[in-house]
Amino acid sequence: MDHIDTIRERSAHYRDYTAENLSKLIRCKSLSMQEELVQQELIRQMQKAGFDEVRMDKLGNVIGRIGSGRRAIAFDAHMDTVDLGNPGDWKFDPLGGAIADGYVHGRGSVDQKGGAAAFITAGRILKELAFDRDLTLYFVGSVMEEDCDGLCWKYLIEEEGIRPDLVVVTEPTNLNIYRGQRGRMEMRVSFFGLSCHGSAPERGINAIYMASKVALEIEKLNQRLPVDDFLGKGSVTISEIASKSPSLCAVADFASLHLDRRLTWGETRETAVNEIRQLIDGMKATVEVLHYEGHSFTGHAYGMEKYYPTWMIPESHEVIRKGVEVFSGLFGQDPLVDKWTFSTNGVSINGLYGIPVIGFGPGNEVYAHAPNEKVPVDHLEKATAFYTALAYAF
Repeated sequence: MDHIDTIRERSAHYRDYTAENLSKLIRCKSLSMQEELVQQELIRQMQKAGFDEVRMDKLGNVIGRIGSGRRAIAFDAHMDTVDLGNPGDWKFDPLGGAIADGYVHGRGSVDQKGGAAAFITAGRILKELAFDRDLTLYFVGSVMEEDCDGLCWKYLIEEEGIRPDLVVVTEPTNLNIYRGQRGRMEMRVSFFGLSCHGSAPERGINAIYMASKVALEIEKLNQRLPVDDFLGKGSVTISEIASKSPSLCAVADFASLHLDRRLTWGETRETAVNEIRQLIDGMKATVEVLHYEGHSFTGHAYGMEKYYPTWMIPESHEVIRKGVEVFSGLFGQDPLVDKWTFSTNGVSINGLYGIPVIGFGPGNEVYAHAPNEKVPVDHLEKATAFYTALAYAF
């Protein structure tokens, strides 16, 4: 493979540079729809690395570009994070970005600013090597993923017209190659009863009782959902129950259940909705798939239905085989080809639009959304080498 020794050497040479860039990104707190500071820092880092073009779209995604070839690869890292949680659970400053004991520490180090730090260094190396293949390389720092996974790439594809031949999702994979994930969707089941005075409940129809009966059936439904050999089992759980009544001395005339539904291979929006419709058959009740509408830090409003399709790339697919080849050539061993437990921007990139995806990122997903999040500097170095070599191999 061309440049393989040089790529390894330069990734190692820039090891501290990559860690320090990540530390700077961590120090910019960046909850969903509040990513402006980290996006400005990302722009500075891309510009200093010598990218051909760096810009921000109306939604707030930062897009760096190298090359202007006919085919395109994009590297994606969402720059928003979840909040810090209980400060007492952290053994270090979650926004300190400390580099110690072979790790970069802090919120977002794994989920998933580490991927961005690695691909910035990859871009710098490609520029230094005068990369001249017939490719356009996009390096995307995307927004609002934690609030609505896939929304940012729906915007990039539909509004910006960016439709690469391959997207590398840099969510944490523990340096394995990932090729799929379960999908998910959010539903609300609403129950409509009849209010009456609480002293004579037999005169009314209690919506809470209706919801409770269905809640027990949903628990049973979860047990019989299908299992895929690779992606695992579908699941459904109730994450919220709400009710309304004219008074605390009255029968509730409304109740609702919020459902978190995880979809394995073969399950779709329609099959999941129909399962709930069967449970509420004969009741005065409805089921709906919810809609997300958010305002980015730029003030731009954008939304989508909260249906995030299951996706899976066959292990025999050209892009997975190429990823395995690059990994083996760099590191002298075969990678584990696996899947994510959680959801990623792949739900739009491949699930909605059919664009091939490779998952490869630094860090272990067990640290995602958890206190004491940290990423090995070794992982940053190896991810840098992989992204650089993949550009040459594609």
